[in-house]
Amino acid sequence: MTAHIVVLHRWRDNHALYEEYLDHTTHRVSYVTTDLGLASVPSGATAVRVVPATDDVAEVWQAVTALAAEHGPPARVIALNEGDLDAAAIIRESLGCAGQKVEDLARFRDKLVMVGTVAGRGVPVPAFADAPDEAAVRDFADRHGWPVVVKPRKGTASRGVLVLESAADLAALRALAPEPRLVEAFCPGDILHIDGLWTGAGLGPWRASRYLNTCVDFTHGEALGSVEIDDGALLAALGDFLVAVAGALSSEPWVFHLEAFAGTTADGRPGFTFLEAGYRVGGAEIPFVWREVHGIDLMRAAVDVQLGRRPDLPVPTQWQTAGWLLVPTPVPAPCRVMSWELPEPPAPGEGPYATVIPAVGGVIPRIGGYEHVGARFRFRGNSSGEVEKAVIRTAAHFRLDCEEITAPVAAAAGPVRSGAGR
Repeated sequence: MTAHIVVLHRWRDNHALYEEYLDHTTHRVSYVTTDLGLASVPSGATAVRVVPATDDVAEVWQAVTALAAEHGPPARVIALNEGDLDAAAIIRESLGCAGQKVEDLARFRDKLVMVGTVAGRGVPVPAFADAPDEAAVRDFADRHGWPVVVKPRKGTASRGVLVLESAADLAALRALAPEPRLVEAFCPGDILHIDGLWTGAGLGPWRASRYLNTCVDFTHGEALGSVEIDDGALLAALGDFLVAVAGALSSEPWVFHLEAFAGTTADGRPGFTFLEAGYRVGGAEIPFVWREVHGIDLMRAAVDVQLGRRPDLPVPTQWQTAGWLLVPTPVPAPCRVMSWELPEPPAPGEGPYATVIPAVGGVIPRIGGYEHVGARFRFRGNSSGEVEKAVIRTAAHFRLDCEEITAPVAAAAGPVRSGAGR
């Protein structure tokens, strides 16, 4: 057995196909996971430890040290979910094993450091500042105007993001638990997410998508959709922007999920303003549509990076267009699914090719993020317009009825209905 590798794993679904990335017969591959994540731990795992949450550093440390005592010190610690990157970096540093450490991760996890790093390389960013307290936010707004956006310096899935329209809205900030935050000028316009691989010297495969609605709107109960872009002129301009951003953040290979505002320059050309970037594969249905529609596994590349191997992904000459849709629960989680309805589309291609809908009677847990939601849908088509039409139609016609659960319930979400047509 050549090495002990520890994986921090939280997904119930098969976001990552670990047995395809790591030989579980020649390596000792152990997993630190949750009750929900147990469902997708490979059967070939050397050992498994269950913790309440994989971002709980104390619990994870206890689990990893127990695994190390039984199977030897880990040579690598793998973490693919953004919420687990900090814990993995701390564990690596504490054990002295190879891989990204806390200081290396800061520019990807601390959004104040991140935006400052990118701005320092001449990339357009919104006006920004540290926001240690309400007075700092008010002073920033006095200089740059309202509205402003206040968000945690570390956070995922738009957790705790506030759009403050005026000084009167500062009361919403007072209601939040204290944590490091930053404030930015509000940027109108479309928000894009761009996913792909930076090789260290240039771009590997990448795709740009436009959000239908916003991630913040999703936290307020509205559906969130995404459609890949097929506008050649916009994509050509975006490629130069990506090179500047990805190179500013790292000279080494990394898999990115990057968000930017789309607009136009003074001479009418496409222009972009940096929003933020994640050192990981995008969430929601992104890893699935990349594998199922594009035939590329970004998770494999992310694992290669964390193992110290140089990722090697194909760059297609032609791309099919993909998209996805997330529908929130109609009542706060945890909740029980009472019924759902999705009429058949009028013609092939006008509906999702894959669905993930909790079974009637199943419980949707209060976990956060984009996996345990009301329903998830994936789409493919020949153009952005075709896919967008299917996403909007599905959002308009899908009906979900849930009942809020107030008594304590088990964390298991129950079986799901899923399908992936090819």
